[in-house]
Amino acid sequence: MSDQYPRDMNGYAGQTPDPKWPGKARIAVNFVLNIEEGSETNVLHGDARNEGGLSEVVGGRHPAGKRDLGLESLYDYGPRAGAWRVLRLFRERGIPMTIFGCALALERAPALTEAFAEAGYDIAGHGWRWVNQYELDEATEREHIEKAIESIRRLTGDRPYGWYCRYAPSDNTRRLLVEEGGFLYDSDSYSDDLPYWERVAGKDHLVIPYTLDTNDVKFGAPASYGSGHDFFNHLKDSFDQLYEEGADAPKMLSIGLHTRLVGRPGRARALARFLDHVLSHSDVWVTRRVDIARHWIAHHSPVTKRNP
Repeated sequence: MSDQYPRDMNGYAGQTPDPKWPGKARIAVNFVLNIEEGSETNVLHGDARNEGGLSEVVGGRHPAGKRDLGLESLYDYGPRAGAWRVLRLFRERGIPMTIFGCALALERAPALTEAFAEAGYDIAGHGWRWVNQYELDEATEREHIEKAIESIRRLTGDRPYGWYCRYAPSDNTRRLLVEEGGFLYDSDSYSDDLPYWERVAGKDHLVIPYTLDTNDVKFGAPASYGSGHDFFNHLKDSFDQLYEEGADAPKMLSIGLHTRLVGRPGRARALARFLDHVLSHSDVWVTRRVDIARHWIAHHSPVTKRNP
């Protein structure tokens, strides 16, 4: 078997490090609100087709070259209504969160972006637009990263320190982030319950894994969360399992949210119940993603990867 196999199937090999979360917390919880609406594929944006994913729609798409006004309105619900409902839930409870922001979407919802900045939420780059990064050539992807950094800095007064592609990175993404030099981490992985280091272009680079199961994407058609109760139950079970493990092996839990999905009234109700469940426990660090990155960098030096 070749020693050059690019995938790491061992990770911490069952011996997870003590993350040393602040206050000796048993679990670190990070809520991520994805802002994509207005940057998705759309003939209005010069694209050949319209976006067809992560919405309530079940069925076919509009003919090529024609606007899909129904799908557009489903997306518009996010920044117009859903986001403000979610913001209120977090504000009332004093809970921090992270924004995975597509820069063009943030530009098209300036009041919402200003509210994020005023609340102190960290904004990680989610692309210039909500497109498949792995379909971009290297020069275009580099340009998109640069445009996203410039846009977020102009809108909020600070640059993004984290990055997350739509679903999956390209072969070039991580190297381009390292070469840019200002990113603390990326979240283009689903492979662990704790951050870990990668060696990229001769430098140590931090990866903070994300999740697609404790994520409201399961409400998008075809759905696996049939109701807010399903969503709440899965989030609660995930939290409770990791909290129990945290007695001697603390972990991290990411919760992925989308304004056009969880922002709907019935789902927001389930989210509120889960927020209250988290807050009912002691020894929990509810925090921003950038704070997890800074904590890991401060307390966990990179370890040279060994071949299995």
